[in-house]
Amino acid sequence: MEKVKKEHKEKIMEMIRKAGSEEYETSWDGEGIGRSKKKSNVKKGRLSRAQGGRFELKVRGDLESKKWIIDKWSNNVDLDEKKLIKAKRKYNPFSKVLVIGTGFPDFIGFKLSGKKSYEIIGIEVKMNGILSKIEKEKCIWYLENKIFSRIIIAKKAEKRGEIEYIDFKKKYIEKKKKV
Repeated sequence: MEKVKKEHKEKIMEMIRKAGSEEYETSWDGEGIGRSKKKSNVKKGRLSRAQGGRFELKVRGDLESKKWIIDKWSNNVDLDEKKLIKAKRKYNPFSKVLVIGTGFPDFIGFKLSGKKSYEIIGIEVKMNGILSKIEKEKCIWYLENKIFSRIIIAKKAEKRGEIEYIDFKKKYIEKKKKV
C-alpha cells in the first residue's frame, strides 16, 4: 500500500469534513467523486437563476408588445470550427427533464420593416448588460455572417421595472473604432 502524500491527505480530509458538515451540500457524480458546495451559495444560485428567468419573460413580453415576433433561439456558434451548431440540451437531475433553449443569444426577433422585408435581430438578456469575451466573439461572428441584422442586449434599467436595450454594434464595435 502506498503512502498518501501530505497535501493529498489534507485535501481528502477537507472533503470528508465538508461531506459530513451541515453547512455544505455534497453531490456525487457518476464516477463517485463528491463535490461540496456551501448551502448558502446553492440557494443564492437558485434565486439568481429564477430571477433571470423572470426577467427573460418580462423582456419577451415587452418586445412582443412592440410588435416583434419573438422565439427562443436554439442554436449556438462553435468558435473553433466557425460554424452554426444546434445548442446542446442540459439535463436537470432534480426535475429529471432535458432543458431546451440553451442557445446563444436567448431570443430571435422578427419584424416587418418594409412591404416585403423583415428585420431579424438576436436578443441576449443580461441583468447587468455585460457580455463575456466568448459571448462578444459569438456576436461578432453572427453579425459578420449576416445571421442577424443586429444584436441587442436587454438589461435592467436604473429606474425600477424598466428595461434598457443596448445595440451590440454601438457598444462594442463602434466604441473600439473610436479608440
